[in-house]
Amino acid sequence: MLLGFAGYKAGMTQAVVTDNRPTSLTKGEDIVVPVTVVECPPLRVVGLRCYKSDAYGSRPSVEVWAPQQDKYVSRTIAVPKKNTSTSLDSLQPSGFSSIRLLVHTQPSRTTIGKKRPEVFEVGIGGSVDGQLSFAKEKLGTEISVADVFNEGEFVDTHVVTKGKGTQGPVRRFGVSIRQHKSEKTKRGPGSLGGWCAQGHTMYRVAHAGKMGFHQRCEHNKQLLKIDDNTANINVKGGFIRYGNVKSTYVLFRGSVGGPKKRLVRFTKPRRPHPKATTEAPSIVSISTASPQGR
Repeated sequence: MLLGFAGYKAGMTQAVVTDNRPTSLTKGEDIVVPVTVVECPPLRVVGLRCYKSDAYGSRPSVEVWAPQQDKYVSRTIAVPKKNTSTSLDSLQPSGFSSIRLLVHTQPSRTTIGKKRPEVFEVGIGGSVDGQLSFAKEKLGTEISVADVFNEGEFVDTHVVTKGKGTQGPVRRFGVSIRQHKSEKTKRGPGSLGGWCAQGHTMYRVAHAGKMGFHQRCEHNKQLLKIDDNTANINVKGGFIRYGNVKSTYVLFRGSVGGPKKRLVRFTKPRRPHPKATTEAPSIVSISTASPQGR
């Protein structure tokens, strides 16, 4: 089984669901929750990569590429011209520590106006024998999000957050603004004291700098819905700065980092909550009202 997937953030809306959390005060009642829409066209498997482990860690040993590649893949990576599919049968699980799939997204199936795909590795669960047989079966084919995840499941999201440029210490770290008669500045970090006794200013001191555009992982986000019928989710006038959803989409409970059209990768949870219920709540309705109030 594949351990992750990816999609493009379309926007947010709200849904009315029947609360099924066992310890919730509103259990059994209809509540309104914010949801994030992520469009997930099928991932195409372009190759597999076998890893070997030694005293220094795990490193790639063998790569096998699919005989037929999508025409847009060459915009991202240099696809090997030599067909290596004949060496697929000669691969044996002994000697490898793990096997991963090389996949790419298909943004041309969306409305974001982009054709260049993202290429990345995805892990495979199970033993090495099962990983190799799964990789051989899926090489050169497409994998949909419904083949990897189920409704109600919890996942970890990996995104690059919104970039906010260079900001001062007040906005970056919440430094208090001093009174108007303070010396030199009102919005600075104040007297550094012992933080500059080492001959330089410590990195912990709040200073101006880059804010946003960071790689962030958020644990245990629930998948409320996986659906192919886009008429159930497309809002009137389309999502702002995105358009209409054309492919399979998933609904996340709550917000997901990053701006519209940015890639959202989500994987099996690294530290699942032991008491979290994985049964998807019943969705009563999903708002398709215009986000601009039209």
